[in-house]
Amino acid sequence: MAGHSKWANIQHRKGKQDAARSKMFSKLSKEITVAAKMGDPDPEKNPRLRLAVKAAKSQSMPKDVIERAIKKSQAGDGDEYTEMRYEGYGPNGIAIIVEALTDNLNRTASNVRSTFTKHGGNLGTTGSVSFMFDHVGEITYDASAGDADTVMMAAIEAGAEDVESDDEGHWIYCPMEDLSEVSEALEAELGEANEAKLVWKPQNRTEVDLETAQKLMKLIDTLEDDDDVQSVTANFDVPEEVAAQL
Repeated sequence: MAGHSKWANIQHRKGKQDAARSKMFSKLSKEITVAAKMGDPDPEKNPRLRLAVKAAKSQSMPKDVIERAIKKSQAGDGDEYTEMRYEGYGPNGIAIIVEALTDNLNRTASNVRSTFTKHGGNLGTTGSVSFMFDHVGEITYDASAGDADTVMMAAIEAGAEDVESDDEGHWIYCPMEDLSEVSEALEAELGEANEAKLVWKPQNRTEVDLETAQKLMKLIDTLEDDDDVQSVTANFDVPEEVAAQL
């Protein structure tokens, strides 16, 4: 068990304060539609869809918007999206993974490459940085779920592999194929989680100074602002004294 990444905490707070809810809802709706189209439109029979709906609810997406996204998957005339993963390096060689859902591969690749270049990074080939991350399930709880020992015991019993806790909350990790099962077991013990999703978890994090952190934040913010980009993950952390300045 370890304290959670300071950078991840900054992102967590930023997400809660994010005013651009329509953009967030658009990305969540896209994931719901793709998940429903690839499998069963019933969340109870489709683990990926169930997690997508859970993520949408955690962001207070209205029920009718969720249902509309599922119905869109069955219409037969909707957009066709392709899942893409881009890998590259940001300032100071920080490894970055970008996941996207796109209906235009050329547009998305061009936008992602241009963003890396403009912000002091460079786009690499598939596999160039992903070996430095583990693709796992992540289940998030607020600190109110219990103390670190209580959450750790519940996580172990549910089949999780690792827990990171600090004053802001708990982050529980499990094999990606076990995410639905572990999430349901934890819900029975600790209540409903804030989020349950697949993530790229850095095997090691590099602490950065203020200047590098600011450059990385601009790069990541610009990537996340792209309508095709679903998630951005990087293997850096921000020391407490730098986080205070940010």
